[in-house]
Amino acid sequence: MRIISYEIDGKPSLGVLTGDATFVAAHELDAALPRTLDALLQQPDGLDRLRRLASGVEGNHRLDGVTLTLPLRQPHGFWALALNFKTHIQETGLTTSLEHPQIFLRVPASFVPPGAPLVAPPPDVARAFDYEGELGVVIGRGGRHIPIERALEHVAGYCAVNEGSVREFQRHNRQFGLGKNFEKSGSYGPWLMTADEFGNPAAHSLVTRLNGVERQKAPLDDMLFSVEAVIHYLSVGYALRPGDVIAMGTSGALPPAADDIAGNDLSLQVGDGPGKKIPGRVHMRAGDEVEVEITGLGVLRNPIVADVPAVYRPD
Repeated sequence: MRIISYEIDGKPSLGVLTGDATFVAAHELDAALPRTLDALLQQPDGLDRLRRLASGVEGNHRLDGVTLTLPLRQPHGFWALALNFKTHIQETGLTTSLEHPQIFLRVPASFVPPGAPLVAPPPDVARAFDYEGELGVVIGRGGRHIPIERALEHVAGYCAVNEGSVREFQRHNRQFGLGKNFEKSGSYGPWLMTADEFGNPAAHSLVTRLNGVERQKAPLDDMLFSVEAVIHYLSVGYALRPGDVIAMGTSGALPPAADDIAGNDLSLQVGDGPGKKIPGRVHMRAGDEVEVEITGLGVLRNPIVADVPAVYRPD
């Protein structure tokens, strides 16, 4: 089941895709159903109820007739992993623990909906605005000290994530902090695919494209720490809650083809640390379009626009 979040007449709404172009509105199936995914996940039988009601129903709305919102209005926590793909560790030359995942937090306000523009910082603020295609894991059942062998029982479903990062600000100190939380720098969606339909995460793969060119491509079994291991680890210190999201880290850059000018021209890159530049990595710029595709799940697309100049802007 693929669940979309959207707004109609100023009200949040949920829909279930009945094909790649059509959906049925949840509130039309049962007016008593919650109108947000956050609220639906709070109900232990919420997903099952929606699945039963939508089963066999033909879609009476077109997907291109609505504007998608973020799947969750306010995740309890948006956890993210650094250096969790072996290819990314190899290309950066950075070291990380082989025993404990490297985890940081993103603020939900730093994300924009599927299809909405990501905002590239002004060049005098930062130039290394990078895509990070990732698998997003949405928790549907809370818990503490969750055993690895039962971890997937706590997953509601999966989505694609573009965990857009501003590298210069990441390197300001030991905490990734602001470099991972720039205004309108990331996105996730385009919908939630429930765990029963997605299946084993390790059996899937991920591709990130910038302007149609593949820049990342990796099987999800290249992850150093699996979805199950990360859920277990987080739950040791934190009681996971329905609506928590975990972004599972990004892969290394795909080596550029010989005729790939942007991928081979390292002079266009802002290096990681003293002179570290990676063939095939291309920073996002205004006018670009970025796509993150996960096999079987779908494609998350966002255009890139320029932020306004860095001047004082009181709200």
